[in-house]
Amino acid sequence: MSDGVRLNVRLTPKSASDAVDGVGRLADGSQVAMVRVRALPAKGAANAALVAVLARTLKVPKQSVTIVGGGNSRLKRIQVAGDVGALSGTIERWPKLF
Repeated sequence: MSDGVRLNVRLTPKSASDAVDGVGRLADGSQVAMVRVRALPAKGAANAALVAVLARTLKVPKQSVTIVGGGNSRLKRIQVAGDVGALSGTIERWPKLF
């Protein structure tokens, strides 16, 4: 199946490095991928860096990663096109931060 997956992400811009830290939990109990980027949150730079980090981490082309919600927020909804099994397997291996 190649529909892909949808992720909720908490983005931290202006970080020391670009990385997916793992899966965290928000105050409301929802789970999010915790991602940090070096880029500033101006002119779409942090969003572009987020797409690049997720594409690299999930081993998909950048074109397969789309921000579908929260473009101007730290909390974003991301659609990643690709094989559901492979993507889910990679995401399941991310550390749990809660």
